[in-house]
Amino acid sequence: MEQTIKIFIYIHAFFGGLGLLTGIVSIIAKKGTKLHKKTGKLFSIGMITSSLISLPISLMPNHENIFLFLIGLFTIYLVVAGKRALLFKSKHKKQTDWIDKVISGSMLLFSVVMIAVGSYGVINVIENSVLFLFFGAFGLFTTVKDFRFYSTYSVAKNAWLTSHISKMIGAFIASVTAFIVAGLGIGNLFAWITPTILGIIYMIYWKRKTKVKPLLNRQV
Repeated sequence: MEQTIKIFIYIHAFFGGLGLLTGIVSIIAKKGTKLHKKTGKLFSIGMITSSLISLPISLMPNHENIFLFLIGLFTIYLVVAGKRALLFKSKHKKQTDWIDKVISGSMLLFSVVMIAVGSYGVINVIENSVLFLFFGAFGLFTTVKDFRFYSTYSVAKNAWLTSHISKMIGAFIASVTAFIVAGLGIGNLFAWITPTILGIIYMIYWKRKTKVKPLLNRQV
């Protein structure tokens, strides 16, 4: 059994590495170009595959880790929601699909669970419980914004672009964090939180940029 788990861990690491490398290229590449789109697709494949594999691994004997399980779900949500945000670019899309609401609603529930687990851990002085609170709050904030987006996207210019970029950057943050924590073996609180803080700053930069240049709604 342990040997089988190791094989899955290697596969998980391979696709995670694929996501990290293609994510870097996708961010650097000019938005809307073939390179951006192709590396973006590979990034999505790598991150979703890696995260899906991480789910059963985090539940296996001697590898149980509820936090990694929830982070895996969070990453899948970010990639899927980020890709679906592109559908809102079409002028023919008049209403939100129930699929979008299920995706965001599920992540909203998982975020509440993370906050609850984190609160319990902090009260009982359990190590790294603050991580549950941090990522749970981030997930809650993101999903609440989703539902606001669903009700205003038809009148809010470039809202789809902002949603797409923020979600994909969030997923890239997950790949960078995984590399630092799992690849480099740095598992302290600073290593977990720093990529997210830097990513949020980058999201804010892009949000302001899309407002300044509305013609970007034709480039992704």
